[in-house]
Amino acid sequence: MHGKLWQSWRRLWRMRRLSEPYRSWLSEDDGALVSIDCETTSLKVKEAEILSIAAVRIEGRRLRASDAFYTLIKPQQAPGPENVQIHGLRPRDFSEGLPLHEALLQFLRFIGGRSLLGYYLEYDLAVLNKYLTPMLGTALPNCGVEVSGHYYDWRFAAHPGAHIDLRWDTMIANLQIPALPRHDAMNDAITTAMMYLALQARGHG
Repeated sequence: MHGKLWQSWRRLWRMRRLSEPYRSWLSEDDGALVSIDCETTSLKVKEAEILSIAAVRIEGRRLRASDAFYTLIKPQQAPGPENVQIHGLRPRDFSEGLPLHEALLQFLRFIGGRSLLGYYLEYDLAVLNKYLTPMLGTALPNCGVEVSGHYYDWRFAAHPGAHIDLRWDTMIANLQIPALPRHDAMNDAITTAMMYLALQARGHG
């Protein structure tokens, strides 16, 4: 409860700092939840460039895969071999990518003021806010939902005092959902949404 109150207060405070058109865009909230994922060049926020962003809507107990957002982003530097190996994205794949500023504008229009769902959402928001804060004058005002937190509550309720494994593959296996190929922003956003819906069906969404 205290977490929700804090997020609500923080949202109001940040909304007051927004100018138009961002205030109008980020005010729209129809009660849907948006699962997001970013693929980046590094796990260190200060060094990370965004390679792709994906978002998909959840309405009630339904995943709206047809109502999704995805874009590649032209990085300032071509991804190194280690990034190609992880994400499968080659330098030529970014030829049709959007400039970062345009990608972020489209992302903001898509998410509106809806709450954002993620797996280790704090990292994705930190990277996004690194670029969005100079644009908006504040960090994203949207409330956040961490799927691993709901998963922890579900597992802990069944096994009080036990160590809870929050690794991606473990969560997929225990929730009995399809395992999509990883390190693809859209696949990861959809999988996170499926995790949330599976937990919701178990009374922990």
